[in-house]
Amino acid sequence: MSDLSAFSLQGITKEFPGVRALEDASLKVRPGEVHGLVGENGAGKSTVIKVLAGIYRPEAGNITIGTQTLSPATPESVHAAGVRFIHQELHLVPHFTITESVFLGQERVGRFGLDTAGMRADAEAFLRDMLGVTLPGNRLIRDLGTAERKLVQIARALIDGAAKVVVFDEPTAPLASDEVDTVMRAIRRLKEQGIAILYVSHYLSEITDICDRVTVFRQGKTVGVFDDITDASGSDLVYAMVGRDIADMFPKKGTRQTGTGFAIDGLSDGKTFEGISISVGKGEILGIAGLIGSGREELIDTIYGLTKAGSGSFTFEGQPLQIKSAAQAVRAGIVLVPRDRRHDGLVLPMTVAENTTLATLERNATFGLENRRAVSNSTEAQIKALDIRPPNPNAVTRLLSGGNQQKVVLARWMAKSARVFIFDEPTVGVDVGAKAEIYQLIEDLAAGGACVIVSSSDPVELQGVCDRIAVMMRGAIIAELPTEGLSVDTLVAATTGAVDARELADAS
Repeated sequence: MSDLSAFSLQGITKEFPGVRALEDASLKVRPGEVHGLVGENGAGKSTVIKVLAGIYRPEAGNITIGTQTLSPATPESVHAAGVRFIHQELHLVPHFTITESVFLGQERVGRFGLDTAGMRADAEAFLRDMLGVTLPGNRLIRDLGTAERKLVQIARALIDGAAKVVVFDEPTAPLASDEVDTVMRAIRRLKEQGIAILYVSHYLSEITDICDRVTVFRQGKTVGVFDDITDASGSDLVYAMVGRDIADMFPKKGTRQTGTGFAIDGLSDGKTFEGISISVGKGEILGIAGLIGSGREELIDTIYGLTKAGSGSFTFEGQPLQIKSAAQAVRAGIVLVPRDRRHDGLVLPMTVAENTTLATLERNATFGLENRRAVSNSTEAQIKALDIRPPNPNAVTRLLSGGNQQKVVLARWMAKSARVFIFDEPTVGVDVGAKAEIYQLIEDLAAGGACVIVSSSDPVELQGVCDRIAVMMRGAIIAELPTEGLSVDTLVAATTGAVDARELADAS
């Protein structure tokens, strides 16, 4: 592999009012390599990408693309130099065809107007030859799967044939696990064409799988460059990112209160799952494991009243509960930290204070008017308890990192004094440092006597956090496994049906 760089950033410093986001940071990517960029939320990854894109102008440092030093870098000069960006959000028009989407803003004109046939042929050829997927150019975007939409997004960025560097920013975040391989194959095809790829992801398994080299950022600085990436590199990367071993991510389980808690009996939604009977005691953390299609997500939505149950009952401390809506669930002391916090858990334009007090408006009002002192006191207490950063009640929530946004959702329900906490994919899109903090918060809730349910597609997370795991398959609970002595490999095997989970339960 060549020592020449497709692009390099040297000595980059970028400051915002009161914050130094980057300090003497460096990043170098070679032609024909997949180079990973990792770091905690707030480490400077997003900032350095915007510096490369010419959106932010740094206070110090040099940006070189190929042999050309850009001073200053602008979005136009960066694009002209062959750098393309594939963002996490798809930004495609659902009623457009694939051809229209690929050539949007760069349409080709023939003698008699738009060269529709030529554009369709070129779009189909690019998707087939460069990205390895056969799709008809007249198919509508709304009829595509998420992975296919991601490939259309890639084709749109690269169809002009001028790309020398492609930056993938969390490309698999919106994808299901079985769709990730489709995008990975496309990235490998681009690498074979000699294109340099910068790959940014929170998923270290993807980083170790696809990257040739990795640069690690921490607190705005380059703290390491790994030149030899193997499957075993994950723990070393974690240590570089957060300054501690991966084993330290999970809290030690302390002394817990015990007692009869929340129970579900014979719950069915009439479509995806039936006959679910599980319970979680006070001071217990119950995990729910299951592949896509197992009914796990639908079960969580039904417990919280987002989906109407066809049959079944709920009790808390042996007393019956009526849960036919989310409002009823909240009144019963059952709260949900949703899997899509940005769309379902937060009002992003609102401040931290406004989001954390949404569920306790009556407590923070006097004669129907907001008591600003009460709001401020409540919010500051939650910020301190959960270490929300920045510690500013007036910070706009959409500007917070993923981990801190998740803490804001949790702060709202802690202020409500809930009794049953349901976490649905609690650390999706969250860096490893914030994961450790969220895991400790979950443990603290259980230690305080709350009933906690954690639904997750991450077997390492379930094994590390939970006391017991209910395994779902094809709409049913097939086994309940204690996590003590349970290996992650065994849990994966049980979830996928590679071993008989019932036999494991009987043996434990």
